[in-house]
Amino acid sequence: MGGQKEKVSCRSCGKTTELEYASSVNVALNPELKQQVRSGSLFLWTCPECGSANLLNLPFLYHDPGEKLMILLSPSPVRSEDLPEGYTGRQVRSVGELVEKINIFDSGLDDIVIEMCKYVTCHELGKDVRLKFFKLGGADSEMTFTYPEDGQMQMVEVGFKVYEDCAGIVNRNPAMRQAATGLSEINQDWLSRFFA
Repeated sequence: MGGQKEKVSCRSCGKTTELEYASSVNVALNPELKQQVRSGSLFLWTCPECGSANLLNLPFLYHDPGEKLMILLSPSPVRSEDLPEGYTGRQVRSVGELVEKINIFDSGLDDIVIEMCKYVTCHELGKDVRLKFFKLGGADSEMTFTYPEDGQMQMVEVGFKVYEDCAGIVNRNPAMRQAATGLSEINQDWLSRFFA
């Protein structure tokens, strides 16, 4: 676990505090931290002045050498084509996106195909929403996606056949895989450029 110090401000009272935080986690070396990353608790800090809980949104590298996966959390875009041989590299902009990517890869799924599933599901729902992958499970391996609506989180379950069909679409369009090399930000905006 890489540690750094950073000055952060409380979102409630505005007090600035110097905070030591984990700037990276290698889950092979620190497997106990993986659940803290997945739950988001690794990114929470409490203001010593007012006691408010705050979410840390600073650059962070998640590294899973067993899965040959690196995910960079960075509020600013980063370009990098250099990854170790055989690695998948992704960039995300928020802790929520980081957790979603980990859930996708931990479920043994392809995030490009999941983005295609989200696209298809939004069109089927007739809604312009940003779906988030939540889980894969159930007797028929349904995928559960969440989205906010009217101040509440909604869930939609999608059969695994949709994933298989979307995988076929991705496989027939090699430009998608070619555009996902290096440290790529794979999301709804990325996918939309293939349907312009």
